[in-house]
Amino acid sequence: MIKRILKFIIANILVFVVSYFVHDYVINSNAVALSFSLFSVYLFHVVAAFIVYALVEMVADKLPNQAGYAYLASVFVKMGIFVLVFKDTILSNDQLSKPERFSLIIPLFIFLIIEAVAISNLLKHK
Repeated sequence: MIKRILKFIIANILVFVVSYFVHDYVINSNAVALSFSLFSVYLFHVVAAFIVYALVEMVADKLPNQAGYAYLASVFVKMGIFVLVFKDTILSNDQLSKPERFSLIIPLFIFLIIEAVAISNLLKHK
């Protein structure tokens, strides 16, 4: 269990570093001004992905048949917390530009895919 969590943390951090710096480079090279901190969005998704994976790992050890439901519930909770944390910076702005929209969606999908792959591997082994 600990070994799988450590592998997930390392993979998550590597993807964070690569994707954040590539994304930041593209934003800066196109001289796009974002109304929010791109680093904060990426950091939120990294931390949330770790928490979701650790939670599902613990549930899979105790109740293996309920691990899929734990993942589903935790993804919805993660989305709700994202809205609560970033509501002042993101939802208060009525007109987000396309680069701002993509800058919110790209990290979401990157880390959602990482979570889904890691959890599907976990459930396959359980």
